[in-house]
Amino acid sequence: MILRKLILIFAGAGLWACSSHLVVNGNTNKEPVAQTIVSDSSMVSFIKPYKDSLDKRMNEVLAQAEVDFIVQRPASNLMNWVANALYTNQTKTVRLSQPVVCLLNTGGIRSSIGKGNVTLGDIYKVMPFDNTVVWVELPIEVLPEIETYLLKSGGEPMANLSLKEGKLSILSSPENPTHFWVITSDYLMNGGDKMTFFTKRTNVNETGKLLRDVLIEEARIQGKLIYEY
Repeated sequence: MILRKLILIFAGAGLWACSSHLVVNGNTNKEPVAQTIVSDSSMVSFIKPYKDSLDKRMNEVLAQAEVDFIVQRPASNLMNWVANALYTNQTKTVRLSQPVVCLLNTGGIRSSIGKGNVTLGDIYKVMPFDNTVVWVELPIEVLPEIETYLLKSGGEPMANLSLKEGKLSILSSPENPTHFWVITSDYLMNGGDKMTFFTKRTNVNETGKLLRDVLIEEARIQGKLIYEY
């Protein structure tokens, strides 16, 4: 919450140092009006300590990336890293009789990660939204609907799922399950990106944990981002 307020303060402060150009339209000739807003030195001095503190925090190195991590359908190293990091984080201490998979949306990944140091700011750019992690239970009969969705969209970040030759399957699963759990975001569970198959859910477990915080946690644990795919 504090971080969000500081970002808003800095964004607002930036307006003090901008310039604008106004053109008045009417029956008379167009008259350009140039206006310059002079930077307020007292405001700059006021926010500088907060900006320096925020910059220091955002530049904290969490891990290393041995290659560029990018988003590219049908699958990419960044798409798989995000899904696998979430899946790993959420299933470390969980043992269920039903299969568990992870499904996210490509559009939710908002930035790439360059080779080298991976900072806190990098993860905020990748996942700037305050989406929370949820577990959604679905009947196994919904799996073909997810398959159709993935074939139409061209690919989404997923873990413990495989789409080969147009067939979607769960990689690790007990025999003949009747239901399965999908680890995803609250945004998608509520129908975001037209994932309407989540309306057929039979149970929901809301973790209250931000997806971004999970990625930060897993990046620290890994030390070097795992990029195989």
